[in-house]
Amino acid sequence: MVELPHFPHAVVTGATRGIGREIAAQLTKAGAAVTALGRQRAALDDLVAEGSARFSAIADVTDQAAVSAAMREAAARQPIDILIANAGAAESSSFAKSDAALFQRMMDVNFMGVVHSIQAALPSMRERPHGRIIAIASTAGLKGYGYVSAYAAAKHAVIGLVRSLALELATTRVTVNAVCPGFTDTDLVAGSIDTIMKKTGRDRAQAIAELTKHNPQGRLVSPAEVADTVLWLCGEGAAAITGQAIVVAGGEI
Repeated sequence: MVELPHFPHAVVTGATRGIGREIAAQLTKAGAAVTALGRQRAALDDLVAEGSARFSAIADVTDQAAVSAAMREAAARQPIDILIANAGAAESSSFAKSDAALFQRMMDVNFMGVVHSIQAALPSMRERPHGRIIAIASTAGLKGYGYVSAYAAAKHAVIGLVRSLALELATTRVTVNAVCPGFTDTDLVAGSIDTIMKKTGRDRAQAIAELTKHNPQGRLVSPAEVADTVLWLCGEGAAAITGQAIVVAGGEI
């Protein structure tokens, strides 16, 4: 059982679905007061109603002012101890067809969204006896995949940010890490499966097989497996773990 500091306050971005939802639920179960941050009020209300988060805040992570306001509101309720920068999106296209707007969208949500979240949460966190910043990156932040060059570039940027910020904060009580899942059983990956089916004419089983071929275990990762790793990094026993990119991908990396 992971031991968290006494009743920590955790903010999880992109908390209403997939990996973010599972992280929020597991942190809540472990005793954290979770603020779920997302874009859709109804989905956030559902998360709180089901007991997977205590509080909610509306913000699009690409909007720096909105993120700052949401973090100030969250910190006013209880100082922030843990930030899970999870919000993200993926679009696939060949490099030749990837225009500047696609690259900008991927950088805005997957990289600048992390930057905005950390910059807004860190002032509150630095005053605490225990701080954890965890960015949900991807194996695409550590290797290349065809047809997602913009997404991979943004995730590589996240890894660089984590490694650099960890050094800046090494003498404080705040650690900074990334968790890098492989293809995970979420609605985001379901969209990738639909794209493969549409572009190649393959059926769903064949499309899933195309994605799971990257995982030596031959399967999709579960959101719970990613959340378990996050929970460990949040615990007291991970105080010496910083600047790392922890891979959850069945041996792919």
